[in-house]
Amino acid sequence: MNLRGKFITFEGSEGSGKSTHIQRLVRRLHAAGAETLLTREPGGTALGEEIRHLLLHHRAGGIMSPETELLLFAAARAQLVREHIAPALQSGQVVVSDRFLDSTTVYQGAARRLSTEAVAALNRFAVGDYRPDLTFVLDVPVEVSQARVRTRSGDKADRIEREDGEFFRRVREGYLSLAQAEPQRVALLDSTRPADEVEAAIWNIVHERLA
Repeated sequence: MNLRGKFITFEGSEGSGKSTHIQRLVRRLHAAGAETLLTREPGGTALGEEIRHLLLHHRAGGIMSPETELLLFAAARAQLVREHIAPALQSGQVVVSDRFLDSTTVYQGAARRLSTEAVAALNRFAVGDYRPDLTFVLDVPVEVSQARVRTRSGDKADRIEREDGEFFRRVREGYLSLAQAEPQRVALLDSTRPADEVEAAIWNIVHERLA
């Protein structure tokens, strides 16, 4: 299977199973002989991890404006693309990322209700010519998402995980709209199904669309 230079991203609300299925896919890619780069957003670089702390855990985050949030995410992404993603793709690696520009489209655009045009323009500026070849959106109902976050994070939930149900309803609707608008790139999967079934579906889609 030749996947050289392919870029795969995973999207979804908190508690949707991204971390689980990213790890499962990377194991399969390694078994198939693919050299991979695994990264995440926000973060993935030394600078990006500092921005991640500002976005999710800093004590001043409670007064962060949506516009500031948008710009910080874009800054972390711009650094990640130029420091790691672009060189990896150019060398023929398969890049697998936990979130990318679609998170900004959905979280800051649909959920924070910032200008669609402004979000799209900033995304273009941050990533240049680098777009995912394939994006998996792992979908779960809001109630399932929030229950999983409570189980996983308890009283240590980050700033975004602490948002209310209405916010995450807009997140889910944003992802469903994205999947409908870009079916050639975006694969929507029901992540309430057993993990083994979702893993098999992901691997089949990678074969069908990229191999």
